[in-house]
Amino acid sequence: MITALAACGGQDNATKGKNGADTAGSDKKTETTDTGSAKDDGPSGKLVFLTNRTDMIGKEYDDYKKRFEEKYPNVDLQFEAITDYDKNAKIRISSGQYPDVLFVPTIPNADLPKYFEPLDDIQFSGDLYFKDAKVLDGKMYGVSSGASTVGIVYNKKAFEKAGITEMPKTYDEFLALCEKLKNAGIVPLASNFKDKWPLDTWVYDVPSIISGKTDHEMKRAETDTPYTMDNEYGKSWSILRELQQKGYLEKDVNSTNWEQSKKDIAQGKMAMYLLGNWVINQVIDNGAASEDIGFFPFPADNSGQYKAPLNPDFFYAVNKNGNVKAAKAFIQWMVEDSGYEDFAGFIPVLKNKEPKLPQLAEFNNYKPQFLEAVFGDDTATAIQNKAQIDQQAMVQEFVLSKDPQKVLDKYDAAWAKAKKSLGK
Repeated sequence: MITALAACGGQDNATKGKNGADTAGSDKKTETTDTGSAKDDGPSGKLVFLTNRTDMIGKEYDDYKKRFEEKYPNVDLQFEAITDYDKNAKIRISSGQYPDVLFVPTIPNADLPKYFEPLDDIQFSGDLYFKDAKVLDGKMYGVSSGASTVGIVYNKKAFEKAGITEMPKTYDEFLALCEKLKNAGIVPLASNFKDKWPLDTWVYDVPSIISGKTDHEMKRAETDTPYTMDNEYGKSWSILRELQQKGYLEKDVNSTNWEQSKKDIAQGKMAMYLLGNWVINQVIDNGAASEDIGFFPFPADNSGQYKAPLNPDFFYAVNKNGNVKAAKAFIQWMVEDSGYEDFAGFIPVLKNKEPKLPQLAEFNNYKPQFLEAVFGDDTATAIQNKAQIDQQAMVQEFVLSKDPQKVLDKYDAAWAKAKKSLGK
């Protein structure tokens, strides 16, 4: 996969929609006409998709509805969008009141059959990336909506204004670049600290870049102290803390605004994101010319070797008690026909489709070592859920604390207690 992607060289939150609780049981089979002949036994009925993309409500999703219903005229497709997706999706599935199609929240794979229908019978036109991610007992319960890597998305005009002509190869060079931007009156890096979910990058991706491994989340299950100053988590969050203390983030990180940040990056008021390639098209949609937006790997250390994670995005799943037939048709349509991966700036999850985002070609020119996501034991997820640890909130505490070591000690204690209670 890495070879193929190198040669080829998705996250908003949401608010509107109807409650999808009444969709359960709407998987209609065969109806008859008044002459007694059978109608097509295809997808039908109301179908609700729970999404995190508020920005697509009333826009792209309207187009998707029209096109999907042209193919499946007996389906009434609706979209519901929510904020703080992972937290609220967990609440919804726990209550038993959740729509037909949704993204899998952070639950152990062992719990997948409680809520979701196996998807192995969907006949995709080609092989999929990450098809072993949401699997239990040989059955697939989730299909990734796309693939992405993570690096620095930047405004070339802002760099030009600050006199920056070369991309940094080391972390020290990156700090020097930030100083130039700050001196030019430009916010170097948009962290979207208050919005919290963009801090996922510092929880998952920067630790991978630092360690050169993508299994650090799973490895937490092997210790009572997964969060230390000298491991990938402490080092990652110390970088963000240093950037905040040097004034390289937003002036007030407690009042950041995700939607506004895309406009500010597009206009060059802010220079950079440290996010996935999925954000590039969102910046362009907010007024930037495509040729003015670039993408390079983030140098998290001074080794001079670029590294970059290769990740799945949210996984589509089907409510086992919902409109299963229509839901599976919708997932197949989203992956094969919707064009969502191009809109979102993703690497397609179908291996036989090539990415169309030009910034990925620039990124690959730096020849990063791609770190492919791995999947396996979800013991750590169970421990984290038992301990009720919100890692993004932990990052916020760590960055703003006068004593970040105390923050790590507090969460390590909660982790060890939860681990013991689970007998792990």
